[in-house]
Amino acid sequence: MAILGWVLGALLVAAGLVGVVVPGLPGAPLVFVGLLLAAWADGFAHVGAGTILVLAGMTALSFVADILAAGWGVKRAGAGRAAVVGAMLGMVGGLFFGLPGIVIGPFAGAVAGEFIAHRDLARAGRAGAAAWVGFLLAIGIKAGLVFAMIGVFAAAFIG
Repeated sequence: MAILGWVLGALLVAAGLVGVVVPGLPGAPLVFVGLLLAAWADGFAHVGAGTILVLAGMTALSFVADILAAGWGVKRAGAGRAAVVGAMLGMVGGLFFGLPGIVIGPFAGAVAGEFIAHRDLARAGRAGAAAWVGFLLAIGIKAGLVFAMIGVFAAAFIG
């Protein structure tokens, strides 16, 4: 049974690594569940509750990165508050529409917010493009968090 737990845990971690860059796959949560399963397969002998809580916190940070990075990209491009709020709402709302919503949500939210506020389509388009820059930034942050999660697990397991 332990071998099955390790194999399934490794497969979930691998799927999570893919999910960091592929929208629609919950990267960090898959990595967390995979690491949790691996710890369980080991009877929590090496990785205890404290480590699991740290990993859970890092997983939660990945969600925060997703939501805030789109807004940050828009704000950095000089767009107004409505575009920032729109990008963040688009990211959250997009989660309910699967892959298309996750990809289009921040862009559409930023464009809608900026257009409603200023009635300038070119400016709204720039805000949407900036939301995409934030989306790419979030991928980088999530990748760093996921690799850090694997490192925390490995350190706890070895140490």
